[in-house]
Amino acid sequence: MAQIPHGGAPARPFPPARGRRALSFVTAGVLAAAGVVAFAGNAQAVGALGDAAAAKGRYFGTAVAANHLGEAAYASTLDAQFDSVTPENEMKWDAVESSRNSFSFSAADQIVSHAQTKGMKVRGHTLVWHSQLPGWVSGLSATELRSAMNNHITQVMTHYKGKIHSWDVVNEAYQDGSSGARRSSPFQDKLGNGFIEEAFRTARTVDAGAKLCYNDYNTDGQNAKSNAVYDMVKDFKQRGVPIDCVGFQSHFNANSPVPSDYQANLQRFADLGVDVQITELDIEGSGSAQAANYTKVVNACLAVTRCTGLTVWGVTDKYSWRSSGTPLLFDGDYNKKPAYDAVLAALGGSSGGGDDGGGDDGGEDGGGTGACTATYTQTSTWNGGYNGEVTVKAGGSGITTWTVPVTVPSPQKVSAVWNGTPTTSGDVMTVRPAWNGTLAAGASTSFGFTVTTNGNTSAPVVGVCTAS
Repeated sequence: MAQIPHGGAPARPFPPARGRRALSFVTAGVLAAAGVVAFAGNAQAVGALGDAAAAKGRYFGTAVAANHLGEAAYASTLDAQFDSVTPENEMKWDAVESSRNSFSFSAADQIVSHAQTKGMKVRGHTLVWHSQLPGWVSGLSATELRSAMNNHITQVMTHYKGKIHSWDVVNEAYQDGSSGARRSSPFQDKLGNGFIEEAFRTARTVDAGAKLCYNDYNTDGQNAKSNAVYDMVKDFKQRGVPIDCVGFQSHFNANSPVPSDYQANLQRFADLGVDVQITELDIEGSGSAQAANYTKVVNACLAVTRCTGLTVWGVTDKYSWRSSGTPLLFDGDYNKKPAYDAVLAALGGSSGGGDDGGGDDGGEDGGGTGACTATYTQTSTWNGGYNGEVTVKAGGSGITTWTVPVTVPSPQKVSAVWNGTPTTSGDVMTVRPAWNGTLAAGASTSFGFTVTTNGNTSAPVVGVCTAS
């Protein structure tokens, strides 16, 4: 699992489509007649990763940090693109039980609540792990440690019972290198080899509906470590130990590339009768090389029937635990990278109508791709609301259509849009032409919208204009 320097570490039947609210036909009809579109609904962006994955019978998730949910571009990109979340650190032992038998779930609850509100599933991460372990755990006797481990599993899983689609029950219990041996930890050293089985059996008694996973890194290809995990899973299945899935973290870079036998390794685990999941995916690099590696991983999952989904380890490069390696699908300004386009294409989606949910942090000029630009102006304001206008200008060549994402900071609500056709996902309104899509080189048009502020007077963030 990606470890704490990144801010958190790391899967199951794919979730249902997000909830969608219909427009009032009467209201919509009246406004449409006046050239105004009523703004309601919460549809996920066309061509989003989660939608494309769901069409393939998979989920596509991301790691989430509670302290970033208040950032509009972070939350809107999350809401627009992903259909499963994994708390980075908020469910780890030191976060929920820093003192023995004293539990605090506030940060994790924030993530779970956000996910449920947006129709996303949640992966639980993680119950038993040697790292991010409070000091009091290491000081326990074997008898006390067994009691504390089982109590921790029981209390945490009970708190989230019915809300988690899968749990990483045990994380990173095997050593790196060629030995295939268990890692030294308080659990291994005091409880012996049986602690993993005991953890899984305890977990099953608490929540029979959640998938129970073993999760590890450097097990992505066939090697001593993955062979040891394979042997454990095979033994568990033969003896009826309740294990449902194996998580492959899949942290890759130039020194640890995607293995040539990645798909075959996933398949051999699946052949044991467990689901396999890509749980903490990130790939250092940029451009076409990074995109090609992401494609390999997605294609491998799609080729293995029991690969139920993928989770990337973060929304944006700027918050990645490996930020200098720019390993994720969105850059530090929430722009889609070539890797994003490659993943979406591999999933069978198209970015032509999609939106990344992000944009810059300025709230003024969203810029553009060269084919068009988008510039925001607040045209009027009053107590409790304002009107905004976005000017769309063609670049050096004529265009036939344009798309502009606008992030409206919560709890603001858009009540009407004119001269544009909006769709919405979370806080992101994606606007396309109503009648004014064709622009000659250098020509411009505009669309406007009315916002109720609900106490938040922050300016909206206009994303990058795209055109064809």
